[in-house]
Amino acid sequence: MTASAIGNDSPGLWILAWRRLRSDRLAMAAMAIVLAFLLLMLASASGLVAADWSKEVGVNYAPPGFLGSHADAIDRTPLRDTPAEADNQPGVNPLDPLAADLAALREERSSTSTSSSPPLSSIVDPLAEELREIHAAASNSAATTNLQRRTTLPFGADKWGRDIVQKTIKGSETSIFVGLVAALVATVLGTLLGALAGYFGKWVDDLLNWFYSIFTSIPYLLLILAIAAVVPKNKGLLSIVLILGLTGWTGVFRLVRAEYMKHKSREYVQAADAIGASDMRKMFIHIFPNVSHVALVQLSILVVGFIKSEVILSFLGFGVPVDAVSWGSMLNEAQNELILGKWWQLVAASSAMALLVTAFSLFTDALRDALDPKLK
Repeated sequence: MTASAIGNDSPGLWILAWRRLRSDRLAMAAMAIVLAFLLLMLASASGLVAADWSKEVGVNYAPPGFLGSHADAIDRTPLRDTPAEADNQPGVNPLDPLAADLAALREERSSTSTSSSPPLSSIVDPLAEELREIHAAASNSAATTNLQRRTTLPFGADKWGRDIVQKTIKGSETSIFVGLVAALVATVLGTLLGALAGYFGKWVDDLLNWFYSIFTSIPYLLLILAIAAVVPKNKGLLSIVLILGLTGWTGVFRLVRAEYMKHKSREYVQAADAIGASDMRKMFIHIFPNVSHVALVQLSILVVGFIKSEVILSFLGFGVPVDAVSWGSMLNEAQNELILGKWWQLVAASSAMALLVTAFSLFTDALRDALDPKLK
């Protein structure tokens, strides 16, 4: 073969797709954002960043640095009596509706006491000295801890004093991992079932279509909740992956089945059959490379959908365990913080999720156009 003949070889599908994708600046920018999130997820999983996300580095609800420490205006001083009252009486809560009645009872008791009954102030508590020392040590320890905590953080802190930036990074690790792995499970399952139904047809196609119809006839949210009730909760992230992966394969099945029905009668499949290729070889060695772009596009679409689904599950309490954090659990905490006017956790989780989902959606649209074999 001459050099001119080699130079005149037409580029393959993937080279043409990469050229079309590279010419789209918006798609390349979206791909850069997606890759940045993936690298951040790997760095968080390896402990390079956000390793101490659960450490209490700031005061409770520490505001963002650009707001200043005056934004944290919550009075955390416990209700106390005056020094004279604190020695002889229990504390008085000004919000107690029975406070006036209790005060009247105390006055009546003190006025009717006889000389034979000792006053309450004369009763000696044998543990009073030890309790006083323990209280003093605890107060000194709390004061030292509060002095070591920061009053402001770059993007604020939650109710436990944990840094919102590190918490968001750690939450991205959970959400992206669940989205990627669950999308991979759903794509593999849908591709396998779709290939079997489209290639063999007849009763195999009827059986798998009946199975597909059962899943699509149930509303998606109810289907997720039904499977969440069956899947054991003690498996952690594996439970969420199974919930999403076992419910999201229907779209991949429908598209792959149609592609296999179209390709199984093509000339190259008939040629493979003539040389004695097995059914499995024809399905996954000859046909699948020509329909792999469909599975790849569906994979990227499912990642976006499953990230949002994980947020919904965690928000409803079916998501990550209590010792983990995700964007969904952050939004669940933020709904209570909004009552106190603490908005920074909501903004951090929402902004990170919106940025990733938007970039992934734009990249998916560009990838689908680039892999379209009709575009030359």
